[in-house]
Amino acid sequence: MDLVVRGGLIVDGDGGPGYRADVGVVRGRIGQIAGAGRLVGRRVIEADGLVVAPGFIDMHAHSDLQVLAEPEHTAKVSQGVTLEVIGQDGLSYAPVDDATLATLRTQLAGWNDDPPGFDWNWRSVAEYLDRLDGGIAANAAYLVPQGTLRLLCVGYEDRRATDAELDRMREVLARSLDEGAFGMSSGLTYTPGMYADTGELAALCAVVAARGGYYSPHHRSYGAGALAAYAEMIEVSRTSGCPLHLAHATMNFNVNRGRAVDLLSMLDTALAGGCDITLDTYPYLPGSTSLHALLPSWAMAGGVAATLGRLRDPAQRSRIRAVMEEEGSDGCHGVPVDWDTIEINGVRRPDNAHLVGRSVAESARAAGRQPTEFYFDVLVSEELGSSCLMHIGHEDNVRAIMRHRTHTAGSDGLLVGNRPHPRAWGTFPRYLGHYVRELGVLGLAECVQHMTARAADRLGLTDRGRIRPGFAADLVLFDPDTVADTATFDQPRQQPAGIPYVLVNGVPVIDEGRRTDALPGHALRKPTRDPRRP
Repeated sequence: MDLVVRGGLIVDGDGGPGYRADVGVVRGRIGQIAGAGRLVGRRVIEADGLVVAPGFIDMHAHSDLQVLAEPEHTAKVSQGVTLEVIGQDGLSYAPVDDATLATLRTQLAGWNDDPPGFDWNWRSVAEYLDRLDGGIAANAAYLVPQGTLRLLCVGYEDRRATDAELDRMREVLARSLDEGAFGMSSGLTYTPGMYADTGELAALCAVVAARGGYYSPHHRSYGAGALAAYAEMIEVSRTSGCPLHLAHATMNFNVNRGRAVDLLSMLDTALAGGCDITLDTYPYLPGSTSLHALLPSWAMAGGVAATLGRLRDPAQRSRIRAVMEEEGSDGCHGVPVDWDTIEINGVRRPDNAHLVGRSVAESARAAGRQPTEFYFDVLVSEELGSSCLMHIGHEDNVRAIMRHRTHTAGSDGLLVGNRPHPRAWGTFPRYLGHYVRELGVLGLAECVQHMTARAADRLGLTDRGRIRPGFAADLVLFDPDTVADTATFDQPRQQPAGIPYVLVNGVPVIDEGRRTDALPGHALRKPTRDPRRP
């Protein structure tokens, strides 16, 4: 064997009890599993006292740009992530043309930064996946972002797509899926994806279904209209025949306190009726997004320049303020904004650094300003490039949803900004340490199954997510007694405890707790399926 993991407790991803054995690795794959102490290798990792699990699959990642700009990628591999699903929330960087890419670079700066001198040498999904093959820390799977697709084919207008535009979207989507994407994502509280109606989404999902992919929407509301928004996504899945994976499936804001049971009942009814549904969540209460995402959708029509023009116009500012404070904008999930719950956690301008770690309300009070007007000024100053935390979650909802039989794990972590959400560094060890060991919400083998095999099954992967001979040697070794997230909201970039070894395609990327210089990951490509065949 090239490498042997000797004598660990194998928790293989299928949910059954662990067993002690050696795992032998040959040419990046699991060559043999045998009784403890039986295998011989060029290198041996002694795993007594450690759990040996399949590498964790982050079903909702925002590493699209940083995985290339900062290839060390310690945030993810140090917590055991060996595969990330990117292209999330309907907004990413392929497929694009020059104009679309320019718009996205500005719009997504709060999520991914826009590094000076970065080489944007792709336009299609195929070219982007080829770029990932040049050397990344963990493996990556890509979803075609529906908002990007709409921006490319329709533009930034708040209107229905014409028949010709819808045909072009379907054509570009089909080509992108054939180039290796695993499905399609949406961000239906983000522009311009939110301008699509249910029929448009169903038409696109029919293309995804024909090619064996799945649909992963960030739906239209996690607040006042949450249940109706979930119901719309189930209906899209039912009418199009497309499998559905609900992104960061939470129930947030005060209107949804204790209402996870309503969501889970809806899902169980749909599952009993034959719908193919899974979901992911992160194990934290606050959410995180771009600061400008709270604006009403009509205020973002036309793109970044048009939005900034409205924010500089006193009459338009007054109109936007009324919607946000009194009605609840669609960007803020139909809930009137509470500026005490919105914390700025990332800015691009050094002279705005003092705003980081403080709520909009707190900073506005210190400046003697009205909070919404202060918020508008920050957006203009930052040219929409700032990010925020939203303190809107409920622990009982988080625990109830993570117990569901279709649950998988996703970090939804933004890697840039002054103080990014700690979920970018802590999601997977937090599940294992806090929710398994400390609270017992999930059993160990059950939790590993959520983070590995169940996610691989949703992706349709037949050689990852489990510890079996012939499978890719994506492995994580952790101490069940000490594994824990150490990232906090004040110090978010902290490597977790209790994860001494992580292998990607058989190569150690975390070795004795330290990041190696290896970049063994690559883009995974979903096998194409002839849409003319059943």
